[in-house]
Amino acid sequence: MIRVLIADDQDLVRLGLRALVESEDDLALAGEASDGLRAVELARRERPDVVLMDIRMPGIDGIEATRRIVGDPDLTGTRVVVLTTFELDEYVFDALRHGASGFLTKDTRPTELLRAIRLVAEGEALLSPSVTRRVVREFATRPSRVPRPHPRLEALTDRERQVVGLVGEGLNNEEIAVRLVVSPATARTHVSRAMGKLGARDRAQLVVFAYQSGLVSG
Repeated sequence: MIRVLIADDQDLVRLGLRALVESEDDLALAGEASDGLRAVELARRERPDVVLMDIRMPGIDGIEATRRIVGDPDLTGTRVVVLTTFELDEYVFDALRHGASGFLTKDTRPTELLRAIRLVAEGEALLSPSVTRRVVREFATRPSRVPRPHPRLEALTDRERQVVGLVGEGLNNEEIAVRLVVSPATARTHVSRAMGKLGARDRAQLVVFAYQSGLVSG
């Protein structure tokens, strides 16, 4: 059973999401919050598998709530999916940078939302091969943003840096294997080691690190 926490300040949105979650046999509602502080409080108490997090909420916003949830050592099994009205939203980039596993626009079809919840619960990132990368590229490579190499970047081997750059380009393990002429298992090992060294929870955060550290160009 996948336990889902819904955080949104709009009653109608919460109602719709709750109805969708409760309509599925393998999903269960872990709680509802109308502000960021309540979302963090419920996450710590209920330890949901997935949090559907609105960005703009009273109190603390969804970005700060995401940061607190992701940074809580007791919530390592909780994944945050950010909900936004607009794809190209600078707040989305900040949410990804703070550890969100991906994002969805609020006009996402119900079937896609359910698929996303299950995908994230399995430990995958919501790396839509185009949308998430576009958001990261848009904001991480702006002239006003100076690349900020990850403090643990030096711990990566040359091959691991190369792999992180390829993840930033949106390549999956099989595509990385083809590019580097190695087996998919070897590519997967390099990705896993790089994630461990950088403290990345999933590939979405690895993409952010790749752009911020200048390992992939815009």
